[in-house]
Amino acid sequence: MSPLLTLLRKDVVAEWRHKHMLFGVLLYVGSMVFIIYAMAGRPEASVWNVLFWVSQLFAAVNAAARSFLAESAARFRYYATLVPARTYFLSKLLYGLVLQLLVTLASLLLFAVLLGLPLYRPFEFLLTAFLGSLSLSLVFTFLSAIASRAGGNAALMAILGFPLLLPVLMMLGRMALAGITAVETPGWWSLVGALTGLDALLLALGLVLFPVLWKE
Repeated sequence: MSPLLTLLRKDVVAEWRHKHMLFGVLLYVGSMVFIIYAMAGRPEASVWNVLFWVSQLFAAVNAAARSFLAESAARFRYYATLVPARTYFLSKLLYGLVLQLLVTLASLLLFAVLLGLPLYRPFEFLLTAFLGSLSLSLVFTFLSAIASRAGGNAALMAILGFPLLLPVLMMLGRMALAGITAVETPGWWSLVGALTGLDALLLALGLVLFPVLWKE
């Protein structure tokens, strides 16, 4: 746990030293929410749900996706002499999760102020928001690791990410509707189990495949 926490602390301190990058992401989220408000006003719950998760998707691209792309090849070789590959991957995953949770919280506050927050079941929606942050950080950390070892081509994330993000966003959108509409969503806990299983599969793939990428 000590190397994992040390690497996580290093990323957090580096992020704080370069505060313009963090504030840039938050400014991007704020600008996006304001544009939605200026164009759509206060939409109905179903449209609100779609806009929220689309904003989370683009925010995740600018936040968690740069975790590995920000590291140079020389740093990869240096870290390889210090920590195991899986420890390094988990530290980047935790860093991406913390950053994504911060972005999600900021988005929720801005949506609540400008677009309203039609909550009927707060527990269902907040749990969905947390699982959504975890899923998006998992997907983009995994894709960022692949892209970084493939020459740092960020376009590769868009190509590989579509088949992974489509089922995730569809499940998140349906789960979130249970929290912002009065109509009950049948099989909500089944969706939670399916999304948790998908997250566990992505985590297992990352832990298995990243050591191979690390050696390359």
